[in-house]
Amino acid sequence: MNKELVIVFVKNIKLGKVKTRLAKTIGNQGAFDVYSELVKVTENATKNLNCDKHIYFSESIVENQWPNDYKTVQEGKDLGERMLNAFKNGFEAGYSRIVLIGSDLPDINSKHIEVGLNKLNQTEVVFGPAEDGGYYLVGLSKMHATVFKNKPWSQDNLLKETLSELKEKRITFSTLETLNDIDNFEDLVASKFYQSNLKLQEKIKQYHD
Repeated sequence: MNKELVIVFVKNIKLGKVKTRLAKTIGNQGAFDVYSELVKVTENATKNLNCDKHIYFSESIVENQWPNDYKTVQEGKDLGERMLNAFKNGFEAGYSRIVLIGSDLPDINSKHIEVGLNKLNQTEVVFGPAEDGGYYLVGLSKMHATVFKNKPWSQDNLLKETLSELKEKRITFSTLETLNDIDNFEDLVASKFYQSNLKLQEKIKQYHD
């Protein structure tokens, strides 16, 4: 059995349910189109990884996404509990290095994920910091439930608070390069992902004009 596992958290792509902050500027259809493209980026980043993948959907399994990988549904009352349960499942299944990513990062590629898995050979926890103060990747080589409990989810001090607690508890950690996710219209138009996707630009201009 491959000892490495990549968990992908993906929202079911529903109108009015994805990228809600972005939708305030470009509308629900625009946010739907952007998120659909971001999920494709995530699929490409994970496609050729030489390890197992478990895809956790927010509400229900979509068969035509990640067609050859194990799929299930997230369980828990908040993001922390949902991630904690996914890691528990992974460790109980016998994996020893587990990395979890979201599905709305425009610049993620397989290298970020591979480096994250490799860092777990030296440290017990790894994070991919996001520019907004959160993180786009979290990985564990040993179960540390504290990473996911009583944290300021969706706040700009999430990673800082988490790292501070790990230092106090003397839990070893490492970090990857910082990447930016897309939360608002400014993030979108500044991203190479958007600038290089002419079809998406045409759609968004119709909604935003």
